[in-house]
Amino acid sequence: MKASWQRASWACFILLAGCWVYAPALRGGWQWDDDQEVSENRLLRDPHGLEDIWLGKSGPDYFPLKSTLEWLEWHLWGGDVIGYHLVSLGCHLLCALLFWRLLEKLGVGGASWLGGVLFTVHPLTVESVAWISELKNTLSLAFLLFSMLAWVEYDRRSSDSIYSGRPYGAALFCFILALLAKSSVAMFPVALLLHAWWKRSRIGGRDLLATAPFFAASLAFGLISVWFQKHRAIAGPDLGLGGPVSRLAAAGLAAAFYLSKFFWPSGLLPIYPRWALDPPTALQFLPWLCGAVLFAFLWAQRRTWGRHVLFGLGFFLVNLLPAAGLIPMAYLRISWVADHFAYLPMLGLIGLEAAGLGLLWEKCRAPALGRFLRPAVAAAVAALALLLAVGARHHSARFRDQESLWAYTLQSNPNAWPAHKCLGDLLLRRGHAAAAAVHFAAALHVGPDYAGAHGEFGDALLQSSRMAEAIEQYQEALRREPDNANLHNSLGNAFLRSGRQKSAIAHYQIALRLKPGFPEAHNNLGATFAEAGRLGEAMDHYREAIRLNPAYSDAHNNLGNALLKDGHLTEAVAEYRAALRINPANALARANLQVASRALPER
Repeated sequence: MKASWQRASWACFILLAGCWVYAPALRGGWQWDDDQEVSENRLLRDPHGLEDIWLGKSGPDYFPLKSTLEWLEWHLWGGDVIGYHLVSLGCHLLCALLFWRLLEKLGVGGASWLGGVLFTVHPLTVESVAWISELKNTLSLAFLLFSMLAWVEYDRRSSDSIYSGRPYGAALFCFILALLAKSSVAMFPVALLLHAWWKRSRIGGRDLLATAPFFAASLAFGLISVWFQKHRAIAGPDLGLGGPVSRLAAAGLAAAFYLSKFFWPSGLLPIYPRWALDPPTALQFLPWLCGAVLFAFLWAQRRTWGRHVLFGLGFFLVNLLPAAGLIPMAYLRISWVADHFAYLPMLGLIGLEAAGLGLLWEKCRAPALGRFLRPAVAAAVAALALLLAVGARHHSARFRDQESLWAYTLQSNPNAWPAHKCLGDLLLRRGHAAAAAVHFAAALHVGPDYAGAHGEFGDALLQSSRMAEAIEQYQEALRREPDNANLHNSLGNAFLRSGRQKSAIAHYQIALRLKPGFPEAHNNLGATFAEAGRLGEAMDHYREAIRLNPAYSDAHNNLGNALLKDGHLTEAVAEYRAALRINPANALARANLQVASRALPER
């Protein structure tokens, strides 16, 4: 009973420590790509969206289990961000508890709990927990740890039949669920073989046969991910990765970078400066040389302590491979490294750290030394955990809002073009078009030259009434994506405000040809026809916009204006009232309703 209460107390400590660390981020808003992932993702709103999610009909990646959980969240609490943060934090804390249990099963002993604590409060985990879109990290790791726990139990039993037994089936099933949450867990079968070598000093035929279904699942999901990255996520500008030699240098530098940030987690950034590696310098291959020397030294000690270090370090390096730069992926356009790529791999380092501290604690058991050394070791470990927790809490506070996060990023990395883009989007939504234009210009100056950046810059210039420059940016964007209906619609707006009605009509019509169910383009084309005095055609397009989107307040208001001009006062009043029912803050509709109501004959 005492042991149960003690374990419950230790578990509560992990949970409370995690809540304390992430409390500043719990009220944080949507960050970076959270809009396309969650807040503006139409599939999450659609009651039938699960079909499209599992069939992979849209989206840059195929992580259907993660998207299914987000679909459930949206139908439970909609756009209330705290619900999403609590789910992410809950998954992280579950991972910490499962990792504690896994270390116990691997024989780490009393220090296993410390491993769970260090994982909970390490600052390198903050990005995966505080950034809502990284739910895929915390969710996939939870299933992977369930799989590893089942595998260790299966391996311990060593039954005659390779593929039989509940633990084996549970391990394979949980691994597939982890792949469905995020395919970067695909190196897990290699980690299983590494575990076999660590436990028995060899990899036998039975180990290869037992892991074969895991390798098959890993290969299948790996190929799916490569396809999605190539045809969905990347599909555009060159990533600037260079050739194989450059990527090899990047992989070594990335491993050294993550090691340094794990042991000294200072200066963490959402976006790190991107190293110039095309061509790489000789010095940039130094991590590979140091790694080879370290491996040779550890291999020489493999019959004793070196085996344990090779297992922990090997787990770290193996799981780092998918994000090390060797395989093209969209994020590498931004930076070669990111904190969230280390979320899974760092378990190997934390396991080593916990095992080492546990061994040190045991070495201090001698009566002559224990009185002095054990309190010192305990104080040092407590200080380490506290420093990590304070650093993680401070870092999590940066995720409370986009403005704080990206301003902090630009202080340390002025060339972080996504930070400029995100700040520009934020300022544009707030109506600060001139300030937004500055950030969009900076993003284009230092970052990839692609259609979306030119289009957003054009939006800011349009709101700033810099029509000629806005038209130039939209035209530049359309040179890169000529079939982008949204860009044609935006260019039409710029032409309309410049008084070039024929050009505006032409681009609205192109937009509707490319995207027939485009209510904004119908509304804008209607406004152009109304300005030209073609009221019948204008009303047709307004009505089509309303049919496509019945909650389109501006279209109701515009239809009211056209009806008023055409002498249909009663119908105009009805449209103004419809516009105000949808959006009571629509000042134009309110003013127009007052004018039209006064014009109605008294009854």
